[in-house]
Amino acid sequence: MAETNKGRSEEEVARAFVNHYYHLFDNDRSSLCTLYNPTSLLTFEGQKIHGVEDISNKLKQLPFDQCRHLISTVDSQPSSVAGGCGGILVFVSGSIQLHGEDRPLRFSQTFHLVPLLQGSFFVQNEMFRLNYG
Repeated sequence: MAETNKGRSEEEVARAFVNHYYHLFDNDRSSLCTLYNPTSLLTFEGQKIHGVEDISNKLKQLPFDQCRHLISTVDSQPSSVAGGCGGILVFVSGSIQLHGEDRPLRFSQTFHLVPLLQGSFFVQNEMFRLNYG
């Protein structure tokens, strides 16, 4: 288990990040922009989106306002990034309950978290897919 960010394991950091990310997504989606930087890349259902502004716009323009994420699994691994700083790869599976819909939508999402000098992390890479079938 790798020690990262003030002595916490990557599993602890990943779990804290996932809780924070989906809380913001479900309650204050416009605040998600604080988790990205200009080099961040999101692949959303096959569409590549670069940078804070474009990622933020994509997430704010989704065709629903209210939702609730139900997380089933969170897996994480330490990753090496340039300079030897320890990043974290996070894989999430779960479902999204949309307001007014009876059936939740299953999804998978991957994040590559990269450390900042202040001891926090930002999302360098993110991939999202709905799981059909």
